[in-house]
Amino acid sequence: MTTRHHITAGFVPLLDSALLVVAKEKGFAEEHSVELRLVRERSWASIRDRLAVSHFDVAHILGPMPIACNLGLSAPAPNMVVPMALGLGGNAITVSAALWQEMANENATPDLDALANGAALCKVVRARKGEPLRFGVVHPYSGHNYEMRYWLAASGIDPDHDIEIVVLPPPDMGDALAEGVIDGYCAGEPWNTFGVLKRGGHLATVKAAIWKSSPEKVLGVNARWREANPEAMTALLVALYQSSVWCGRPENHMELAEILAQPAYVGRDAALLMPALSGQLSVGGGVVRSVGDFFVPNAKAATFPWRSHALWFYTQMVRWRQISHSPENQRIAAETYRPDIYRSALKTSGIAIPSASSKVEGALTVETPVGSSGALTLGPDGFFDGGRFDPDDVDAYIAAQSS
Repeated sequence: MTTRHHITAGFVPLLDSALLVVAKEKGFAEEHSVELRLVRERSWASIRDRLAVSHFDVAHILGPMPIACNLGLSAPAPNMVVPMALGLGGNAITVSAALWQEMANENATPDLDALANGAALCKVVRARKGEPLRFGVVHPYSGHNYEMRYWLAASGIDPDHDIEIVVLPPPDMGDALAEGVIDGYCAGEPWNTFGVLKRGGHLATVKAAIWKSSPEKVLGVNARWREANPEAMTALLVALYQSSVWCGRPENHMELAEILAQPAYVGRDAALLMPALSGQLSVGGGVVRSVGDFFVPNAKAATFPWRSHALWFYTQMVRWRQISHSPENQRIAAETYRPDIYRSALKTSGIAIPSASSKVEGALTVETPVGSSGALTLGPDGFFDGGRFDPDDVDAYIAAQSS
C-alpha cells in the first residue's frame, strides 16, 4: 500500500509561488502520493512565524530568510533547510511617474539598463532638496533588499544615508506608490506590472539586469519536519521539479496565468501575470520591452539550491550590518542550502544536476555548457557593474564591499 504524504505549505500571492500551485493544480503532487495543502499568507513574517510553530511544514519563502532564521536574526524561527530553489529572477524596481521624469531628465532610458538608470537616479538623489526619496522592499532579509541596495551602492547612492528604505507587503506596493507614501519599490510580479498598468508607475530596471540568473524564492523547510519525513520530502521535490518543467514551457503560460489568477492564489487578472511569463514587460508610458530570462522556473538549473547563492546573501547581511562576519556564521549560512538533499531526491529522475554545489557568481558572460550529471547550460550570470563573487574567498569579497 502506497504511503500518502500530507504536506502543508505556505505561500505569498506572487508569480513565483507557481511551482507549488502547479504541483497541486496539475496533479504532480498527487502523482507522487502527496496531499498538498496550500495556505495563502499576506506577509513573509507570517510565513516565518507559521513555519516556526509547525502550522506549515514547508513554504514558498524569500531566499535569504532561512539563512537569517538559522543565524538567529529573525525570531520566532525554526531551524530551516533549503533543499530546492523555486526559480531565478522575477523582480523589478518600479518608481513613480514623477521620479521617472526626473530620472529621464538625467538620461535614464526605458530600456531598463541598470548602469545608465542607476547613474540617472544618483544624479536625482544628489540634486534633491528636502526629504530623501523613500523606497519600499518586502522584508529586511530579502533578495529584493539586497539586490536594490547592490544596485544603489554600485550607482553611487548610499542606501542607508542618501535614501530611506521601508518594508511593505508586496500587494501594498503599488497603492503606496500612487499615494506618494513611497517613491519606488523592489518587488516580485505581478506587483510591478500592477504598479505600471494600474498605478501610473514606471520600471527603472529589473533583477535580470542587475544580476543575471540570480536567486529569488526558495522552498523553506522546517528542519525537524524534514528529518522526520524523508520520504515525503523526496516525493515533494520530485513533484516540484516536474512542476518547474511544466511552468517553463511557453505553451503553458496562458494556462499558468489563469491558474494563478484564481482568488485562492495570486487573485489578480491573468493579464497582469502574462507580461512576466512572456518577458514582454510594460515599462510605463505605453512602452513594452522584451526582457530575456525575466523569470526562469526550470532552465539553467533554476531549482538547484546553490551554496554560492546562500553565501552571497550572507555577504550582504554582513555588508549592511545585519550580522558580524565569522567563520561560524559563514558555515551556518552555507549549510542552510542543501544541494545534497536535492541530488538525493532527484538522482533517479534522469535530469541534469550540477556536479558542484557552488560556483563563481558573475563568471559566465554567455550561456555555457557545464559539467553535470547530464546536459546542462548555465549563465549568463553577470552583475551589472562587472563584479564577481567567489564563494571560496568570502573574506576578500566582504572586505572589498566594506572599503
